[in-house]
Amino acid sequence: MSATRGNGEHWKSLESVGISRKELALAEALQMEYDALSRLRQDKEESRAKQHAEPPLISWDEPENTHGCTGIKATRGLSGSDPALCNNAAPEGLTPTLPVPPPQPNAAPIGTEGPAWLKTPLAGDYLYIFDGSEGDFLGEPLNGTSPLDSNGGSPKKLSPPPLPPRHSVRSHPEGSRRLGKGSPPSSKGPQPRDVNVFSAHEQPRGKLLARRISEEDPYGLADYEGINDAITCLNLKSTYESQVLREAARSWKEGRSIFEKESSGKPVARSKTMPPQVPPRTYVSRFGNRKNVAPNKNRRISADPVPPRPRSLANGYELFEVSEERDEEVAAFCHMLDVLRSSSSPQDYSLTGFVWSAVSLSPEHLGHGISLKVTVLCDSLREPLTFTCDCSSTVDLLIYQTLCYTHDELHTVDVEDFVLKLCGLEEFLQNKHALGSHEYIQHCRKFDIDIRLQLMRRKAVRSDLARTASDDQSPSTLNHYIHLQERPIKQTISRQALSLLFDTFHNEVDTFLAAEGDFPLKAERVIQSVMAICNALAAVESQEITTALNQMPPCPSRMQPKIQKDPNILAKRENRERIVESLTAAILDLVGLYCSTFNADFQTAVQWSREHGVVQEARLLSCPLSFTVYATHRIPITWAASYEDFYLSCSITHGGKELCSPLHTRKAHVYKYLFHLIIWDQQICFPVQVNRLPRETLLSVTLFAVPVPPPGSSSDTNRQRRVPEALGWVTTPLFNFRQVLTCGRKLLGLWPATQDNSRARSSAPNFNQPDSVILQIDFPTSAFDVKFVSPLAAEVSPKYEFGSLGEEDQRRLREAMQKKSLYWLTDADRKRLWEKRYYCHAAPGSLPMLLASAPSWEWACLPDIYALLSQWTYMSHQDALGLLHATFPDQEVRRTAVQWIDSISDTELLDYLPQLVQALKYECYLDSPLVRFLMKRAICDLKITHYFFWLLKDGLKDSQFSIRYQYLLAALLCCCGKGLREEFDRQCLLVNTLARLAQQVRDAAPSARQGILREGLEEVKQFFKANGSCRLPLSPSLLVKGIVPRDCSYFNSNAVPLKLSFQNVDPLGENIRVIFKCGDDLRQDMLTLQMIRIMNKIWVQEGLDMRMVIFRCFSTGRGRGMVEMIPNAETLRKIQVEHGVTGSFKDRPLADWLQKHNPEEDEYEKAVENFIYSCAGCCVATYVLGICDRHNDNIMLKTTGHMFHIDFGRFLGHAQMFGNIKRDRAPFVFTSDMAYVINGGDKPSSRFHDFVDLCCQAYNLIRKHTHLFLNLLGLMLSCGIPELSDLEDLKYVYDALRPQDTDADATTYFTRLIESSLGSVATKLNFFIHNLAQMKFTGSDARPTLSFAPRTHTIKTSGRICDVFLCRHERVFNPSKGYTYVVKVKRESPSEVTFVQRTFEEFQELHNKLRLLFPSSLLPSFPSRFIIGRSRGEAVAERRKEELNGYIWHLIHAAPEVAECDLIYTFFHPLPRDEKAAGTNPAPKPADTTWARPLGKVGGEVKLSISYKNNKLFIMVMHIRGLQPLQDGNDPDPYVKTYLLPDPQKTTKRKTKVARKTCNPTYNEMLVYDGVPRGDLQQRELRLSVLSEEGFWENILLGEVGIRLRDLDLAQEKMGWFALGSRGHGTL
Repeated sequence: MSATRGNGEHWKSLESVGISRKELALAEALQMEYDALSRLRQDKEESRAKQHAEPPLISWDEPENTHGCTGIKATRGLSGSDPALCNNAAPEGLTPTLPVPPPQPNAAPIGTEGPAWLKTPLAGDYLYIFDGSEGDFLGEPLNGTSPLDSNGGSPKKLSPPPLPPRHSVRSHPEGSRRLGKGSPPSSKGPQPRDVNVFSAHEQPRGKLLARRISEEDPYGLADYEGINDAITCLNLKSTYESQVLREAARSWKEGRSIFEKESSGKPVARSKTMPPQVPPRTYVSRFGNRKNVAPNKNRRISADPVPPRPRSLANGYELFEVSEERDEEVAAFCHMLDVLRSSSSPQDYSLTGFVWSAVSLSPEHLGHGISLKVTVLCDSLREPLTFTCDCSSTVDLLIYQTLCYTHDELHTVDVEDFVLKLCGLEEFLQNKHALGSHEYIQHCRKFDIDIRLQLMRRKAVRSDLARTASDDQSPSTLNHYIHLQERPIKQTISRQALSLLFDTFHNEVDTFLAAEGDFPLKAERVIQSVMAICNALAAVESQEITTALNQMPPCPSRMQPKIQKDPNILAKRENRERIVESLTAAILDLVGLYCSTFNADFQTAVQWSREHGVVQEARLLSCPLSFTVYATHRIPITWAASYEDFYLSCSITHGGKELCSPLHTRKAHVYKYLFHLIIWDQQICFPVQVNRLPRETLLSVTLFAVPVPPPGSSSDTNRQRRVPEALGWVTTPLFNFRQVLTCGRKLLGLWPATQDNSRARSSAPNFNQPDSVILQIDFPTSAFDVKFVSPLAAEVSPKYEFGSLGEEDQRRLREAMQKKSLYWLTDADRKRLWEKRYYCHAAPGSLPMLLASAPSWEWACLPDIYALLSQWTYMSHQDALGLLHATFPDQEVRRTAVQWIDSISDTELLDYLPQLVQALKYECYLDSPLVRFLMKRAICDLKITHYFFWLLKDGLKDSQFSIRYQYLLAALLCCCGKGLREEFDRQCLLVNTLARLAQQVRDAAPSARQGILREGLEEVKQFFKANGSCRLPLSPSLLVKGIVPRDCSYFNSNAVPLKLSFQNVDPLGENIRVIFKCGDDLRQDMLTLQMIRIMNKIWVQEGLDMRMVIFRCFSTGRGRGMVEMIPNAETLRKIQVEHGVTGSFKDRPLADWLQKHNPEEDEYEKAVENFIYSCAGCCVATYVLGICDRHNDNIMLKTTGHMFHIDFGRFLGHAQMFGNIKRDRAPFVFTSDMAYVINGGDKPSSRFHDFVDLCCQAYNLIRKHTHLFLNLLGLMLSCGIPELSDLEDLKYVYDALRPQDTDADATTYFTRLIESSLGSVATKLNFFIHNLAQMKFTGSDARPTLSFAPRTHTIKTSGRICDVFLCRHERVFNPSKGYTYVVKVKRESPSEVTFVQRTFEEFQELHNKLRLLFPSSLLPSFPSRFIIGRSRGEAVAERRKEELNGYIWHLIHAAPEVAECDLIYTFFHPLPRDEKAAGTNPAPKPADTTWARPLGKVGGEVKLSISYKNNKLFIMVMHIRGLQPLQDGNDPDPYVKTYLLPDPQKTTKRKTKVARKTCNPTYNEMLVYDGVPRGDLQQRELRLSVLSEEGFWENILLGEVGIRLRDLDLAQEKMGWFALGSRGHGTL
């Protein structure tokens, strides 16, 4: 036998589809054994010469040579199909021939032209194998379809191709070929067939070996364990890897098979542990060696009086044909994609490759009258152009102004041919929008970043991501794109593996039918082969298979009481044939059920389709819903020993609500048939008529079992105490996507009970896990389809005015609607809302609560609901999100919601995209209005496509919905075009490379991490070398072309994230720095930052810019992702530890750090302002979202004063615990060092009032959008984030937002939260503990720096110091009282003298930092800090001046390594404050003189809010500013007291709480006077007094004011500052 083609290629090709050499050799040996046994028995039959025997059940005839061709016979391969599997190669020198068909009327004559089907050019994705002889064809398309279909069309593209099918070459006595579904008639022209070529000289060799094998063990049982292992391996490895796909695609283009890869031709060396390689089989057919058989004596299935069954045993591959998109729902989905893509074809394809900058169209962003400084660069100009533009001017106007400089003549220039690109980003401004509306411009304005743009021609822009016309014209097939995804292992058996098992079954059936004795043993072998097939088909044993096998006698495999006990019944051949016929039919039924259930890529060749012409409307069917629960298959063997009394609980639900009480099956035990089964075979009949079922009804089934009692405790009382455990669950819709009621047999995979059993979700059955328990349910079948036909909306839906209701009804309705969410409606609320639904049109946002209150969604109720829906006031898209929850599965409701959302801008759609992707889980069917909306938007915008891709990719990890997300991701890849698909491939490859590197660094020992990082970065370099450039998943605007190793490192935290620096493709931009995390689930961080981003947009739209720092964070898979790095920012821990490990207890570190980086007074004031706003925003955001685990390493501060939080591993109140103690004790982080920055010192100032007002204002603005945040977080309940999984987590946000409170109540509430947080010692203690914990991570190479010096100076940069002298001390009052010391510094070159001012604390910090670098022996001793008496007096300052003078002299004259170190030269280098104060002695001035009291008067002002409604007078005491100190110089303890005069009995006295030791207190307390008629108010005066509480002494009056209420318009709220005096009426 020639080995030129065969061994090497043969093995390699099979390994590519998952068959190992060992498995193949085993299967081949088994097959050889069966063939030899068969031939041995056939020879015995021939010798007996039974001429008049009855025809056997199965015909294995030699095909008639109708074409007069000799020299070739058909053989079956290993799986009955593929020549590569048989390893049969033609010997050298022998040319195989092919049957020549007789001339057909329509066929071309042989020798003149090729066959008719070869006239058309061959498709590129098809493989045709031609032999070397006269153009004879020796193969067929790899997908099993004919090269031309019956209409002569081109072959359908399938990729990657499965193994080729085997068409029947067998003839019938009538001389006509049997036509199967997969075999076109021969009259259409000769069809290419898959033929195994063999040599007649090899035949005896194969036969002898077969005989030798059979003689050793002629009737031994086959090793079915080995076969099952091989099949399992086939199944698990059948998923195509991307590498195999690429090789296959390359092979197709080169016109050769994936089974014919290049090989050296040398035989493959086999391991000693492998069985010997078996020669190829060379038999022709089952009776191919018989000499005495009459040529026309055909064996066939015995006929009964009934028409013959349309199923017949055939070779494995003839039973199954390739089937793609067999699923009707998937086919309809593909058709929808075709329509969607054709309607979305752009006029200019080049525009589809642009990433457009996001725009926000609020008036605040347009910025009328606000000037922008814009720099525009252009290739045709040497110098950049600088323009001063108005924020409201459009982009095309700026382009036109630029073109004036670049073109002499503008009449031939079209502005639309040009775009403005953002320097450093692959992103473009939108020409028709205002400059100020772009989010990039707003970002630059917020952080004072220069706006740099580049003018480019549209044609010069990269177009690698643009779609093309050919992209849109390609057919929408999902199969190829599904194979390209990283997804769970495909669990379906492969076509070739199933064919192998069927060949085995055929062998055993032959033996069984031809046997004359020893029937139990032969029956056992048939049962074993059936068991192997059933095991491959998900270990399902249908009742028909059980019934057929029960006719067999008992055997070791099956010992059931129902089995036929009389072995003599098999003595009659008719009985055996009847058993085999019923068994064959049952197995083929099971294959058909398996293929439709598991979405296999093949199906049985003979299909019975249930196409009914008659349709019955479901509303007319009054019979109850019923079905039969047969059994659960694939039961874990451990259950039999661990549980007893298994039963099912069945319920029908709609939108999470049960339509009736659950029904239970009887209790059953595990039985052993072929496999372990739990059989109920029980009918379930619900007390609900079919016409009362809503269209989206779900059937939910849960499997329960009672645990087996422990030994020695099997009493009845113990049995009663044992609680049944849920073991698994599944849901399935009762109506399919065509609205037809489910019928026939269904297999449903159960999800483990540990997974979320939310009945509101329609999850697919669990076929992802290879060992999932499978439930078999038989639904009734009928002669017609039962279809749910949606009714039309009722013609009239009344509308009534809300005010026409009674006061009590209005109050109760308001209370219900104020809950803002359907989750907390009581039954009484629901009943009231539904009864009064026609009065609620004025409140559009209440629609979700109304629909959730609908008592029923059955057919008869829908016209009224749909009428309400159609006439409802247009809802905002934020409110419409509430209709996409799982509570609303109704198709019309969801269609209306999407219709309202359709008006959303692309920018806002990106804000809500994660929730919309989650909402896809709640759709009942694959195609839906929401899917169409998202696909349409993704086709039109690259940013949406980019984020949609990554969100869908993350959804693949959700096992319950991975099938749906697979199809949606495949659809997106199909629609987005080839360029974007290749870009996504690069991004995925980059992410996988970085993930491997991050994991290696994380797993390594700390000492080895740096080396592993450097090695791994080389791999990243190779990626860019091979791929050029790549966009980062963080944003499609971030285009990089390389890695910068010197700027890469890692963080010394538990997760060891990588700090990476990528090289920007744009030379005008800086390197792009990101953090890559592996081991942390970043989905929670993504969600938290999304909520903060939406909060920020709400504030900005309301005219309140909280200066929030919003950074990008994106999860690229479970446990990994990227985070954007914010430049010029430092953690609070690093800032605080500059003042020592106890720096978190000190008040000045933050203020000093900001002063260091903002030395100019106006810079510092701007930084403090940024700090006040951003700190207020952080307080509100972290409180509302319940962000916990707040320590000083996940709070950061920019040098510009912007504060922001990072690392959101804990939220919604899930606090970190120390034992039973919550680590986060305060409502949010607001510490005294933050208050120190705000106040400008350690005492409260009026700026603190501004901070409190900002917090309360921001809080109330978020509260107005409570429904939005509840909608967004509610849609994420199913996303799998552990801390957002049930309504209790959602309730945290609901309670934090307090939607039932008034704004005044909420203001008071949040003010108390601020006071509580500021007074919390636990926060500082937490910071301090974290400082200690992080000391182990501090690197030894970190050089100490001075907290008050913005940068480090050296002897080289500053010049050598030759002398220092402390001249004098000076009194200072700002930022706090004390003394500063003036030091004269003299340098050698250039010869100059400078004066610097330093405090004693700064001298002490210098000494402490020097001690970290040098031993104490090299340093002079430092003056003692502790002074008896007043430490800030002038005498102490004078004494310290002498001591410090000696200290610095010795320091300058110390050893050179000390005297010349950077710390000393930085200390004596002039700071901006030194230059400002040089040679001056500032006069003492108080820290805050704004509200200085004129001498002799009581001073200050009080801020009040006064309102009147419902006979109640509300007085909100907000702040007081400018109170004067007491006579002893101490600050007062002020409180406010009010009266409504005249009040002789003093019954109207009201008081606030007492504020301690402050001249600028904040109260935000509401004082209420109830039952005061409006007419009475006109005669009243409000007397307000501010007093200082003095304990045992009389309280001191600090000021008072009288306000005549008749002077105020109480119809509206009055708010303002009132001056305090000794007596008299107040003025605003």
